[in-house]
Amino acid sequence: MRYSADHKAQTHQRIIKEASERFRRDGIGGTGLQPLMKALGLTHGGFYSHFKSKDELVEEALCAAAQDLDAHCATLFTQEQPLQAFIDNYLSEWHRSSPHQGCPLPTMSSELGQRGQPSPTTDAVLNARLAQVEATLEGENKAQRSLMIMSTLVGALMLSRSVESPELAVQILEVVSEGLKKQEQE
Repeated sequence: MRYSADHKAQTHQRIIKEASERFRRDGIGGTGLQPLMKALGLTHGGFYSHFKSKDELVEEALCAAAQDLDAHCATLFTQEQPLQAFIDNYLSEWHRSSPHQGCPLPTMSSELGQRGQPSPTTDAVLNARLAQVEATLEGENKAQRSLMIMSTLVGALMLSRSVESPELAVQILEVVSEGLKKQEQE
């Protein structure tokens, strides 16, 4: 049975969306192609009519996560106090407990870096956030300060996700959030 080009494009997008969520939630290495395709009601062999390799899917899934993040951050950075809104959102309980829907930097990008497979999409995600953060800052050394803020946010989120104690996880988010906001108010 032949499907329309539109059907193939829609299936392609479904695979990317599901992979993007699974890669951020379970890790790239922890996400097998067969279970991914089965969850979508597709065959493992059908994967190769959409992608040359898992690496190609990883890059497309990372791009999709980046596009979702760009849209979300565009809204945050239009608020009255954009930096505070961004920090509060980034270090929120929702973001900590929803890696499959959140920023790919502490999940997919981190794993790609550990594997020695840096991605230009990671550069694009980071540079977009740095520009948005820097635009909210006043005073000197804005580029350096924006890099410190982003590095701190990503690190704090990763730590809060990795500790066993729920109280410690919340404390990491709260202390870092308040510290960053206080630092930028001075």
